[in-house]
Amino acid sequence: MKIDTRNFGELEINPDAILTFPRGLPGLERCSRFQLLREDKEGPVVYYLQSLDDPAIAFSIVDPALYGFNYELTLSDEEADLLQSGSPDKLVVMLMVYKPHGTEGEAAFPGGVSANINGPLVLNLEKKLGMQKVLIGPKYDITLRDSGSA
Repeated sequence: MKIDTRNFGELEINPDAILTFPRGLPGLERCSRFQLLREDKEGPVVYYLQSLDDPAIAFSIVDPALYGFNYELTLSDEEADLLQSGSPDKLVVMLMVYKPHGTEGEAAFPGGVSANINGPLVLNLEKKLGMQKVLIGPKYDITLRDSGSA
C-alpha cells in the first residue's frame, strides 16, 4: 500500500504495521489508521504519527521522559479493553508536540516547542492499538526551548 503525504512524500505502508486508534483522535475521529515513523538516525528523539486516512495530517510525538514527565495514568476498564492491554508494561505513553504560531505566522515562542501534556497518547505497540487519553484538571502550557534559545 502506498500513500502520498504532504510532509514525507510517497510512503510505502506495511499493512501489518498500521497503528489503529479505534475511536480516532478527539476532533479527528475520522482518522483512525496511522503509520508510526521515526527520524532517520540512531536513537531518534522525535517520532511522527502519519494519518493514513488523511495524508495531510501528521503529528510529531516524543517520549515524555525526555522532558522530565512521568505519567501515572489510570485507564478505565473500557480504555484497557480498547487497548487490549493485559499489563501496563505493554503500554507506551507519548506526547504530541508542536511549534505554536503567532498571529502573523511567526513562532510565538521562537525556537520553542509546546507539548500537549493534557492529552498524552497511550499506545500498545504489540497489538498496534492506540488512544489519546484526555486528562481533566488544571491546564498546563509548557514550552520547551533548546539551550541556545534566549
